[in-house]
Amino acid sequence: MTILIPAYEPDNRLLSLIEKLKEARFNKIVVIDDGSGEAYRKIFDAARQAGCTVLRHATNLGKGRALKTGFNYLKDTGEREGIVCADSDGQHLPSDIKRIAEAVDSHPNEIVLGCRHFTGDVPLRSRLGNSATRLVYKLTTGIRIFDTQTGLRGFSAPMLDWLCQLPGERFEYEMNMLLQAEGDGYALHEVPIETVYLEENKSSHFRPIADSVKVYAPILKFCSSSLLSALLDFLLLFVLQALSGSLLFSVVGARLGSSICNYLMNRRFVFGKRKQTNGASTSAVQYFSLAVGILIMNYVLIDVFNNVLNIPLFIAKLLTEITLFVISYWVQRNVIFKSNKGSKVSTTSKVS
Repeated sequence: MTILIPAYEPDNRLLSLIEKLKEARFNKIVVIDDGSGEAYRKIFDAARQAGCTVLRHATNLGKGRALKTGFNYLKDTGEREGIVCADSDGQHLPSDIKRIAEAVDSHPNEIVLGCRHFTGDVPLRSRLGNSATRLVYKLTTGIRIFDTQTGLRGFSAPMLDWLCQLPGERFEYEMNMLLQAEGDGYALHEVPIETVYLEENKSSHFRPIADSVKVYAPILKFCSSSLLSALLDFLLLFVLQALSGSLLFSVVGARLGSSICNYLMNRRFVFGKRKQTNGASTSAVQYFSLAVGILIMNYVLIDVFNNVLNIPLFIAKLLTEITLFVISYWVQRNVIFKSNKGSKVSTTSKVS
């Protein structure tokens, strides 16, 4: 088993972690210096003297690129036993790293996640950040995992080709991994670990604004198609209403135009990388059958809100879309564009 540690401007906690891993008989440790510079060379030299393989980036390229540098190295050197990725800041305990390594052996070809449960003294930005990402990930993928941002992860050696090809250079790489796992046939396995934050997580190199945008960008891809189609639907509704004066004609025309747009984007852009069970003809029939059902509900709800309850058309349309969005997305993901290798999540019980 290889322990892979990406590091950017580390302190002596990296050396302490290496020492403890050696004591736990993890003898194959690969450290990636992600462009830390001359000021940190002594720490990496000490890691090399302790028996680690040290790979170096001339400049800082990001955590995702550092991980892929390590994965490529292990692939080229013929890694066969598996890999555990851990952070360099001392927040992953050797005992938890050992549990992840054991789970990799017992759950081959699955992504093993060391999941924190955020108990005790946890920095507010970390607690809120993970809660928000967990919620959005659940809403957009239908998969519930407790810790989407964990850096403690384990993989079987045959997964190295896949890991090297995933997009992302910085922190978004780890989110891309979770987003693409289902479509590429990899299940997720959660292992509870201790929640450790040192000095209010000051050692973290996560940039709250720039890196949050990159982390959430892959997730937003799942929603962008529906949002764009909804905007088109709004525009067509008011244009057709102004031209015809007929609510029924306006709703039908707007829904038809936006549905065609939405189907094409969903099949090619949103779910295009999934190995879909249904062919184009089957999914098209199912999609437009759904569209008819949504159309009927759309008209009924708008009519009730607008004409019966006297709610302004804009607000009536907004309330209707909020209701139908959840229904439409769930059916598209789980029926129309469903994957033939659905992801599943299993959990190892906490060992006391």
